[in-house]
Amino acid sequence: MSVFTRDIGIDLGTASVLVYIKGKGIVLREPSVVAVDETTHTIIDVGTGALNMLGRTPRGISAIRPLKNGVISDYDLTERMIHYYLKQVLGRFSFARPRVVVCVPSGVTELERRSVVEATMDAGSMDTRLIEEPVAAAIGAGLPVTKAGGCMVVDIGGGTTDIAVISMSSAVVKESVAMAGDKVDEAITKHMRRRHNLHIGERTAERIKIQLAVVSPEPAVGAMDITGRSIISGLPRTEHIEAAEISEAVEEVAVAIIEAIHSVLERTPPELASDIYQNGITLTGGGALLGGLSRRIQTSMRIPCQVADNPADCVVRGTGMALENMELYGDLVYDYRKPVRYDFQR
Repeated sequence: MSVFTRDIGIDLGTASVLVYIKGKGIVLREPSVVAVDETTHTIIDVGTGALNMLGRTPRGISAIRPLKNGVISDYDLTERMIHYYLKQVLGRFSFARPRVVVCVPSGVTELERRSVVEATMDAGSMDTRLIEEPVAAAIGAGLPVTKAGGCMVVDIGGGTTDIAVISMSSAVVKESVAMAGDKVDEAITKHMRRRHNLHIGERTAERIKIQLAVVSPEPAVGAMDITGRSIISGLPRTEHIEAAEISEAVEEVAVAIIEAIHSVLERTPPELASDIYQNGITLTGGGALLGGLSRRIQTSMRIPCQVADNPADCVVRGTGMALENMELYGDLVYDYRKPVRYDFQR
């Protein structure tokens, strides 16, 4: 590889962007948020700075998440966000156009795949290829994806939950559902409106999720005071909330994820299903940290279920491992226009 070239892996998520540089590891971890001036369309801030503006911007300035449910919802802002992050990680080599592998949910359409590739190319990539998120997550979790044996990964991100049964470098059965971290936040927000007549913002909902949200049969223990805007008076008000009520609020999301896992297992060939029964289900993604979820899945499926080490990093780590070892994982990285082996050695 030329000194002026960089091979880069990007986990382009609904909630966050993680970047891996071949030979260096994970070099960037930032929120997928862009703050923009609505009049001039000028970018004001990207990442953490923009995230801090969510719900706090004055008229004329918007803090926007340009990806929804794992796919691009605002092409221009996505392209500019990727360009910003590429420039940030390349530093003095930013004049060189890198070769990039981007993770995409397994259920995206051909048009959505093309949008990701084109946005990355427009952002400065010399060549862009794709890898499916559950496959990358399985590699990052250390599962034997190239061997003749079934392994199951459930990658719970911000916008989507991607489920795949993988054997011999191929996703034999897969499914992607728009039930993940963002839906947990939405469920909490709705609960606060209905039960407490309190309007809260995205960041407050996420804080509640992190501190109180658990899935039965995990004991719901704890409480906290939350300040929001009263729907009745329009004035700020503080409410005391219990973990038990938040557990009830997120139950619908847990049920939807379990139903999707069940659907994938129903379509899995018997021999691979037997492998999964023995090897278990592996959870990855930030949503895997939802308290009690792995235990609930294990109880419902009657199959061992474990959370991968550092689950939020599995997708980008797996993408990086593919970049580092193309001889082993090259068949899993593809050009959306013609799914062939990706060779970065040329």
